[in-house]
Amino acid sequence: MAKALNQRPLPLVALSTGFVILWVLLAAFPFVWTAWGSFKVEADFFSRTDWMNAIFGPKTLQQTGGTFTGDAYEAAWIQQGFWKAVLNTSIVVVSVVTISLTFGTLGGYALARSGFRYTFWLLIAALIFRAMPHVTLVSGYLLPFFEMNIWGYLPTTIIVLVAINQPFTLWMLHSFFMTIPKDLDESALVDGCTRFQAFRLAVIPVMWPGVVTTGLFSFLLAYNDFTVTSMLLTQENQTMVPKIASFLGSTQQEGKVMLAVSAAVSAMAPLFVLVMVFQRQIVSGLTAGAVKG
Repeated sequence: MAKALNQRPLPLVALSTGFVILWVLLAAFPFVWTAWGSFKVEADFFSRTDWMNAIFGPKTLQQTGGTFTGDAYEAAWIQQGFWKAVLNTSIVVVSVVTISLTFGTLGGYALARSGFRYTFWLLIAALIFRAMPHVTLVSGYLLPFFEMNIWGYLPTTIIVLVAINQPFTLWMLHSFFMTIPKDLDESALVDGCTRFQAFRLAVIPVMWPGVVTTGLFSFLLAYNDFTVTSMLLTQENQTMVPKIASFLGSTQQEGKVMLAVSAAVSAMAPLFVLVMVFQRQIVSGLTAGAVKG
């Protein structure tokens, strides 16, 4: 009886499975197509005569002697200095995530355990600040940065990205801390821990999935940012996304568009690796809501 109730109709299973497969194919197609095309020459990947050239690569074979080539990657990374944009992005991302999580965990824990009414208004103020468009926030930093002659450098961009990201981390981590019973802190205090030791040894291990989830979103904010980095960094200190945009700005020149294609694939690859590595922690953090003890 129970087995019969658990069995789903075959047409429904086939329909749902087909829908999922179709959705995965449609979602993955742009990324797979771009990655495939990055190993072709422009005449094949953007062929106007036959789109099949992007698959078989006759012009690539004619120009390079093979159906696949890494010339676009070599030109982007070596000749155009994309490696420096990758290095700048790494510095910005690591700094933003480290600073945001450090202050976010401490601030979120303090707000979650505080009994004062002002904590609510602090969170509301943070929410309002987070809801503002980034371009309006960046414009307020430009004049003092110019006057102090610190515009165009990575540390100033890191400061602005942390300021933009911090309200989000406070809200996220505050919500996670609220799911952890205060009894856990009190038990650690009774055992002789200080408040900080209770936070570090008892609360954070339970909170770890939430910290990873928040860290991932902070990573994505800094990694994918275009508005802040394009306005606050010089061309020499560009991160990956503005650098890719600069390649796209020169598409009228033969072969330049392939620089953007190969650079875009290079920028996408770490995101897939990151999600695959931390997928369990991400799912655990997103679904956290039950009382832990």
